[in-house]
Amino acid sequence: QVQLVESGGGLVQAGGSLRLSCAASGRIFSVNAMGWYRQAPGKQRELVAHIGSGGSTNYVDSVRGRFTISRDNAKNTVYLQMNSLKPEDTAVYYCDARVTVVGGSYDYGYWGQGTQVTVSS
Repeated sequence: QVQLVESGGGLVQAGGSLRLSCAASGRIFSVNAMGWYRQAPGKQRELVAHIGSGGSTNYVDSVRGRFTISRDNAKNTVYLQMNSLKPEDTAVYYCDARVTVVGGSYDYGYWGQGTQVTVSS
């Protein structure tokens, strides 16, 4: 009923920037919290940044000051602006969203398919 489609990943040199986008579509009544996670090879998936429905944000310490999460509620889209990228930021980045569908009573979590970010040294 709900799809999350990510875009914007790629290969960048250390110190460079990328902007990820994630658009939610389907039978959506409301989109609540949204976030970005990442998973590097051999590591667990970790929360990178989170934004509430009212715009409050939080970040994992390793990206605070370099990454900025934002959202466009009219487009049901969340963004992740990544600056000063480091090789250790290399991972598959996934977006997630808590969505209440049309006719639903509760929100459920949905995941995007992931987008690869590779930072070369």
